[in-house]
Amino acid sequence: MAVFAQEDENDNANDKIRDKMSEFIQRRMNLNKAETERFIPVFFRYFREWRMTLKENRADKQLLQLRVAELRIRYRPEFKEIVGERRCNQIYDHQEMFIRELQQIRKDQLQRRPMLRRGKFMAD
Repeated sequence: MAVFAQEDENDNANDKIRDKMSEFIQRRMNLNKAETERFIPVFFRYFREWRMTLKENRADKQLLQLRVAELRIRYRPEFKEIVGERRCNQIYDHQEMFIRELQQIRKDQLQRRPMLRRGKFMAD
């Protein structure tokens, strides 16, 4: 979650992450057209509150975990109306999967950066 708690100067970056996360969840859950139409606005509201929760509570890990859990509990009935009881918790599971994948991509990019610099200096 630290990836998302950082200040982004560009709102477009947040929108891209939100859109990609939403698409990822929709795909993983095989949402039909009607579910997708109802899911997107609720998820966008949830994502905006989730981002604010991360920013406001990043200094205290336990408080952050509590606030995220409270947020998920608050949104659970709305997601439940869209995808049903059995599937609504999967939204949060898929969100966590997306975060882990994004963190791995970022880690891989950071690890490659020194190699790219070394390669650049060697070529100069």
